[in-house]
Amino acid sequence: MDSNISSLNQVSAAQQNRINILDSLRGIAILAVFLLNIPFFALPSPASFDLTLNNEIGTINEKFWYFSMWFLDGSQRAILSMLLGAGIIIYVARLENKMQGSFPAEYFIRRQLWLLVFGLVNAFVFLWPGDILFQYAICGIIIFVFRRLPVKGLLVAAGICLIAMTARENVDLFRQHQRIWKGEVVAKLDSSKTKLTDLQKDDLAAMTAFKESSLPAMQKKEMEKNLKQIRGNYSQVYKSQSALGARLHFYTSYYIIWDTLVFMFIGMALFKTGILTGAAGTRAYWIFCIAGLGPGLLLSYFRIQPILTAKFNQFEYTKKIFAEFYEISRVLRSLGIFGLIMLLFKSGWFDWFFKLMQPVGRMAFTNYLAQSIICAFYFYGFGFGMYGHLQRYEIYYVVAGVWVLQIIWSHLWLNYYQYGPLEWAWRSLVYWKIIPLGKKSLQI
Repeated sequence: MDSNISSLNQVSAAQQNRINILDSLRGIAILAVFLLNIPFFALPSPASFDLTLNNEIGTINEKFWYFSMWFLDGSQRAILSMLLGAGIIIYVARLENKMQGSFPAEYFIRRQLWLLVFGLVNAFVFLWPGDILFQYAICGIIIFVFRRLPVKGLLVAAGICLIAMTARENVDLFRQHQRIWKGEVVAKLDSSKTKLTDLQKDDLAAMTAFKESSLPAMQKKEMEKNLKQIRGNYSQVYKSQSALGARLHFYTSYYIIWDTLVFMFIGMALFKTGILTGAAGTRAYWIFCIAGLGPGLLLSYFRIQPILTAKFNQFEYTKKIFAEFYEISRVLRSLGIFGLIMLLFKSGWFDWFFKLMQPVGRMAFTNYLAQSIICAFYFYGFGFGMYGHLQRYEIYYVVAGVWVLQIIWSHLWLNYYQYGPLEWAWRSLVYWKIIPLGKKSLQI
């Protein structure tokens, strides 16, 4: 092992062989994902999604919500997943060029396990229940064994995951429909003449609970409870956010993993074809943009309209829709937005912008976790306690401030150091040694 570490220390391969466009894409995505996460940092649940609770319908707040849900929702996390898939190929290939035997796999697994630890810290110390690092760590280990598949095989794998994810969405919807239908059938019975069986009572109770929990009064009560918890001290915030984080990390991981794998497989395929790195012709990116955004935004529109018609009542919304197609819409929109970004890149007119984003992308890990820390201290009760005090449009002032801060510190930091501080810590943990950080030092 020592000889392998020594060979790694001879060159700064991770720096010399960087693909600048991937850094730029990562920087764009890490800033844009904050734009999508901020409502859940700043606004009480369920008002972070439900516009009726704070009387936002018909205001500028609705316009911000609508644009986010219709155009951006889930797209930047998708692009990050694509980049992670490509990054796995790059990382393992570099190790395999310098190491023999099982060492590349060992270092990769160790890298993913430390990523999982950072994800748990983000969720249960920094108290961001929407952390994605945990799922990335698990999905990275899964996808490692598929990295040598040809492009066609990777796309087939992505298609299988998309089918599985869409099936999962619609199985859940079918079960909700069944719960409503069975309960309504029992509700129509004359209980004074017909004695209900235990099963019928259970069906009626399940439907009634679903219906009552969707009422505005119950949602308002839930919002007030959430406000009280998150405006409390660290212990109170921890109790609320850690419970939610546990559900999202462990209970719904089966759902999120399919979602993540779709884009990791796509990212691997696009990297192998050169599309992800800008090697394809402009025509290819026009196809991505038009074929993705066209049907993707149309599907997104038809997904949002029933939500607005039902006035965010989950019970009424469920009764109105016959199928869920969120994941299909998200895949199309994400690829369309990727195509749009790459068209800007290929035009050459925005070179300044992509260069501006490169350091942010090189420090994406640091910047992502820093967003959790900043928001925890700004919004939660143990910090400045701004949770629930800003209108929806006002929280985007916070986004702009954090963007400026992260762009500036990324450029300044990388003027003096090879890695971001948490990137450096991650590498040091992976290789069980302190990695030199300064620009004049030889790196792994």
